[in-house]
Order: sequence, then C-alpha cells, then structure tokens
Amino acid sequence: MRARAFWTVASGRGEIREEVLGPVAQEMVRVRTLASGISRGTEALVFAGRVPASQFTVMGAPLMGGAFPFPVKYGYSAVGVDNAGRLVFVLHPHQDVFDAPAGMCIPVPDAVPPARAVLAANMETAVNIAWDAAPLAGERMMVVGAGVVGLLTAALLARIPGAAVTVVDIDPARAAIAARLGCRFAPPEEAPGEQELIVHASASEAGLHTALSCAAFEGRIVEASWFGDKSPALPLGEAFHVKRLRLVSTQVGSVATAMRGQRTHAQRLALALDLLADAAYDALLEPLTRFEDLPAAMPRLLAGGLCHVVSYREG
Repeated sequence: MRARAFWTVASGRGEIREEVLGPVAQEMVRVRTLASGISRGTEALVFAGRVPASQFTVMGAPLMGGAFPFPVKYGYSAVGVDNAGRLVFVLHPHQDVFDAPAGMCIPVPDAVPPARAVLAANMETAVNIAWDAAPLAGERMMVVGAGVVGLLTAALLARIPGAAVTVVDIDPARAAIAARLGCRFAPPEEAPGEQELIVHASASEAGLHTALSCAAFEGRIVEASWFGDKSPALPLGEAFHVKRLRLVSTQVGSVATAMRGQRTHAQRLALALDLLADAAYDALLEPLTRFEDLPAAMPRLLAGGLCHVVSYREG
C-alpha cells in the first residue's frame, strides 16, 4: 500500500513524500488518518532547523522518520481509524496511512470527536505540568502564555477547589477563550502579584520575567517552555532570593515524579483523551487545513494561532 507523509527537507521548507507500506507486521496496527494536529511550539523549531544538536536524541518523536536537522518526518498528534474499526490516537507524524505498535494506539472516547482528539498530546503535557506543579486548593495561580499548552494547563488548574487562575498573554483575543475555560485574563502589564503558583508557558524571556516578578513569598514557578537553541536571561537578582522563590522544570518525556511508577505513559495519554470530552476545548482548534496543502501552508500555520488541525478527508 502507498502512503503519503509530510517531511521537512530544509529550513522552512516541507514536501509530501510517498512511501510503501508492506504487510502489517505482528503486534502492529494499520491506521488510516482522519486528522492530525500541529504542535506549534515544537514543530516550529523543527521546521526551522533549530533543534540543538545536543537534543537530537531526546527530541525525537516516537515514530518519526529521518533525522535532525533534515530531512525529518516529525509530529505526534494523529487520529485515525485502525484496521479493527476503532478511532485511535497515535503519537505519529503527519501521514495519511501508517503502521504503529498496537500499544501506542490509544482508543479515543466516544465523546471526543477526531478534530478535538488531536489535542491529546498537548493535554498530556498539561496533565504532566499539573502533576509537577502540585496545585493546592484555594491557591492564587497564574499561567503566563496563552498558547495551547498554557490554556490547557490553566483549564486543569481551574478545576482545583477554590483556585483563582489568571491567564496572562499579550494577545487580548485570548481573553474570551480563558473565560470559557474558567479563568481570568490579564495583559502582562496588569498581571496580578502575590501568585503562589505560576506556570510559565510563553517561551519568551519577557514572560519569564513576568512570572518571577509576580510570585508571592516562597512561590513556585514551573517552567514549561522549551527555548530550543535560545539562551534567555534569567533574572535571579532583585527579590528572587529574598522571596525564596522556587523555579522548577517540567517536561512531558518523563512521567512527573509524583506519579512515576503509578501511571505509565499510555495511561497518562488515555487520561488526557478522557479529559477532552469537554466541548469547551473546541475553542482551541483553528480551521481545518487539507493535508495536500500542508507544504505551502506550514510556514503560515506555524506563525500564529492555536491548534491547527490537518484534515485527511478526500474532497
């Protein structure tokens, strides 16, 4: 069977390549893709060739093809129908038909439509951030950066009893989405102070400054951004030591310490899919882009917006 996949072949340039799939091997599942999601932060770095050489190994997606920097077949948010007729989510690059290990094909709940299910990889990241953050009932919380991961994280934190969650972003258009997810909104210049828990997800130096400056005494700042090959200045002067702030990293590659040994990666991903049963998350989805148009559209898609959904339906 012939399949088509999107490959990044040079900085800022992609193309669709054909490949041949042989018979389905034992323990493998064949999936016909309905939709895939573009994880704008990470995929923008890959598309621009900005993955540091020191991170080539850890940045590899589970089923990617090729190698960094180019050519590489990259992505990890595919939803499709397997050869048993089930709707499944798979951490696979943008490709119309593919084979994947059965254990990596996570069933999508009936209440979650295919387009929304592409958010599962980002929701899994948000779940891990929440586990690392260890939020407490009644805390003042802030999420800096209203991208997909930031908004999903804020939505999870807003479910904590008594929590007051503020989303901070430079784009006022994100205010309505934050409200739909149960959160307040503020531009950086109006970000509230005395925040006991802050998640930084803007991938910007300015956002990190905002996070540190708004923290309460002994506040926790959870750094969820990945800066790629950039080296942001870290303002550890001023009140950083007097306020006894704690700055910790979080990353989805490992299950958060609090749940390690209690949940597998597959169980964490299944939880993320269950959480997407809420239709409020449709606010994070951008209009569909046809798979055939991806090479021409990718630079524009990576330049802005929330979760861009790639459609593989014919016609």
